[in-house]
Amino acid sequence: MKIALFIPCFIDAFYPDVGMATLELLERLGCDVEYPLDQTCCGQPMGNSGCEKDAAATENLFVRNFSGYDYIVAPSGSCVHHVRDHLTAPRQDAATLAVRANTYELVEFIHDVLKVREFPWAEFPHKVGLHNSCGTLRGLRTASMSELREPSFSKPLALLKNVKGIEVISPDRPDECCGFGGTFCVTEEPVSARMGFDKVRDHKRNGAEYIVSADSSCLMHQKGCADRLGLGLKFIHIAQILNGVRS
Repeated sequence: MKIALFIPCFIDAFYPDVGMATLELLERLGCDVEYPLDQTCCGQPMGNSGCEKDAAATENLFVRNFSGYDYIVAPSGSCVHHVRDHLTAPRQDAATLAVRANTYELVEFIHDVLKVREFPWAEFPHKVGLHNSCGTLRGLRTASMSELREPSFSKPLALLKNVKGIEVISPDRPDECCGFGGTFCVTEEPVSARMGFDKVRDHKRNGAEYIVSADSSCLMHQKGCADRLGLGLKFIHIAQILNGVRS
């Protein structure tokens, strides 16, 4: 398989350790990974703000960078959701459609494509609360949604439960939005902050030491909320836990 690694711009700028953990984890799992050097943003910020046409140059560059690969893998559910379902500015030719169809979020790629469940090198002796971002939950369907009253399933939990020493706690409202929402946290700051405060308090109340997610953007927002409240919570991307980080 020809696999390309897509590292979203905010991870590249603020959380490079997440990008490196993703690459190391994929290589541990036997993948031959390439990193297209000209990659930039996927166009999500402009698309989320209603500026689809203004995203054309960025999205066309994304298609050029990632054409010809069997899979494109990224440690960001929201970016993958944008590429797969909203990358509409480029001409929808065979190359664009293939890139959109072949782009996967890291957890679903490990769970659905590689079908890996064991991580013998991973040990994380902490209580963690799982946050499923709205993009991964409702866009990529990596877990069940409580509002649908459907049978319960969770791809990230299926992976995390095989990490030695980990204890996953359940918040009272496990699939409620944290309030980040991309540009929503800028245009609706008071509402966004209150939603974030409610989210981190829920995790803290139920005993979490860490909040883990497949989206660093949500973790960034929640960390700001938790720090302002003085809750002492820590935040970590699921790639780092599966790759063997201890704390």
